[in-house]
Amino acid sequence: MAALRDAPHLPRLAPIDGYGKGGFAFAGISHRGSLLCLPEGIWAWPVAAPAEIDAAALEAVFTSQSPIDLFILGTGRDPWVMPSDLRARFRERGISADTMATGAAVRTYNILLGERRRVAAGLIAVA
Repeated sequence: MAALRDAPHLPRLAPIDGYGKGGFAFAGISHRGSLLCLPEGIWAWPVAAPAEIDAAALEAVFTSQSPIDLFILGTGRDPWVMPSDLRARFRERGISADTMATGAAVRTYNILLGERRRVAAGLIAVA
């Protein structure tokens, strides 16, 4: 996951302006594929399905130098239950984690970002 830190699409957080057709729009940028939104910036995230979500896929979240109070995981079109071992990793770091469909995750992320909350998100692209 170190590669995420090398080339952010945007070196800061920004609201997500749109999603669908396999990608996202934010800060005047159009991106195909999934996104990882951290306080340090927004990166392409090589996760296309919930089955690919594990500790390695979330390593950048766990090693973020900026405080994160809430991590929102947009899991595509369908809900997904986070495995207990992964949920424990978030708890160990004092981060609340919530999973939901990507559309709901985008809306929740934008609201919390607008409230200046310490939020991060992993958003799986939907067709």
